Amino acid sequence: VEELERRNMPLELALLPMVESAFDPVAFSSQSAAGLWQIIPSTGKYLGLEQSWWYDGRLDLRDSTRAALDYLQELHRYFEGDWLLAVAAYNGGKSRVRRAQRRNQKSGRPDDFWSLRLPRETRNYVPRLLALTSIVDRPDEYGVSLPAISNQPVFDVVDTGGQIEMRKAADLAGVPLLDLRMLNAGHRRWATAPTRQPELLLPLSGSDRLRVELARLPPEERLPFQYYRIQPGDSLSLIARNFNTSVDALRQANSIRGNLIRAGDRLMIPAGPDWPAGGAQDSGGRRVQAYRVQRGDSLTRIAGKFNVSVSDIVAWNSLDPKKYLQPGQRLTRYLGGG
Repeated sequence: VEELERRNMPLELALLPMVESAFDPVAFSSQSAAGLWQIIPSTGKYLGLEQSWWYDGRLDLRDSTRAALDYLQELHRYFEGDWLLAVAAYNGGKSRVRRAQRRNQKSGRPDDFWSLRLPRETRNYVPRLLALTSIVDRPDEYGVSLPAISNQPVFDVVDTGGQIEMRKAADLAGVPLLDLRMLNAGHRRWATAPTRQPELLLPLSGSDRLRVELARLPPEERLPFQYYRIQPGDSLSLIARNFNTSVDALRQANSIRGNLIRAGDRLMIPAGPDWPAGGAQDSGGRRVQAYRVQRGDSLTRIAGKFNVSVSDIVAWNSLDPKKYLQPGQRLTRYLGGG
């Protein structure tokens, strides 16, 4: 709402994520659309959203909102100030909507949204937004009871002063890890992304406490993994073997292309291939490991097998607990407490 007001855009657009994702920041579609605004990878790239091993801007509350509203404004200009066509194009693509307009123009028919022949999903998309707007605007008229939402911020931005383990930040702030994960869904791994601003969104109840605790947190307690100083004669495959991880994981975690590494440089050692063994270890003995989902696995079964809670698995991996796990899917787990 703040961003829409700043841009002088219709406030009704604040309900578009309800149509797209039911306001679920970690929602994924079968077409690989992600986040509140259900942005597909190619559109995310076009809009300048980072999509890396560490971070996915499509899942970030602020980055995705800025990008989605940039795109809607672009579509609004493209369709000469028609918001219904802009919203339709957000769903169906501007080329498809423009082609439908041209067909109508050639046959002498109106080219407004209601007159166009569009795919069923797009034909229903705009009316769904309008229906939601009417319900929110006049709930009594539709026999709907809506909870009151105060017009004030619900999160605060905390400067973390560098990378930090997500679970550590949640513990220091005294907030549930899942709440922290949902507010910072763009961070895909167990720690904040080194490529981003060192900050986290926090519920108002925990932001001041986190600032205080971070000020006295020893640097070695920030992260649950270790760095390795490359030795003469080392190779990525040798290091991966020694730390029970993969060459690909080393490349992704350290933004390495190819196989060239230099003695004296530091490598961050990411998760190993399996929960039962391997993984990197910090000075406190905690390890970050990965698990590949097996046929017949469920969240409950995995949680019981490794003596962790379902909510932990959901939070560590930004999962939708209502969706089925897929065989071969990789999950991250923390070991050693914290």
